[in-house]
Amino acid sequence: MVTFGGAYAVLAYMSQTVVEHHGWVSAGEMIDALGLAETTPGPLILVTQFVAMLAGLKEGGLALSLAAGATALWATFMPCFLWIFAAAPYVEHLSAQPRLGAALKAITAAITGVILNLMVWFTLHVLFHQVTVLQHGALAMPWPSLDSLNTSALLLTLLAPLVAYLVRGRLFWLLFLMAASGLAVHPLMAGL
Repeated sequence: MVTFGGAYAVLAYMSQTVVEHHGWVSAGEMIDALGLAETTPGPLILVTQFVAMLAGLKEGGLALSLAAGATALWATFMPCFLWIFAAAPYVEHLSAQPRLGAALKAITAAITGVILNLMVWFTLHVLFHQVTVLQHGALAMPWPSLDSLNTSALLLTLLAPLVAYLVRGRLFWLLFLMAASGLAVHPLMAGL
């Protein structure tokens, strides 16, 4: 209900919760969900609905999938609209408060760390088939099994910035060329 940093901040928490704590979806399914959300014109936060529907489908079939999706959609957007309508008359007054401004700057810095955590989590799970968590007291750090490196994913990851530079902002061509590269690399790597 109260998030700063948008969908990426929520996805860091959600990824760890639904994959690691509850096991509702696998890391690969979560990566697929984010990839699907990134390619659609709707808000990125709709990943919550996709994950809810996938978890509902696994647990109880189509009816539970639809109910879980509707619940996730309601729980994702209704609080946002309530906050907008409740706070709209006070936004200018609140933004002029120096202490509140300082607090929001601190929150922004913390959110940057949360989004960095999400980037590391997704990167490790895309590039490695096995990722474990090294625990030392209250500190936990994801650690990949180096022999589980996904060479196809690594090649595509290294190719993506080059292709993005070559097509210079033409999104359709970027998606087309990277999809074609993925289809080409997969059979080549399977033979190795």
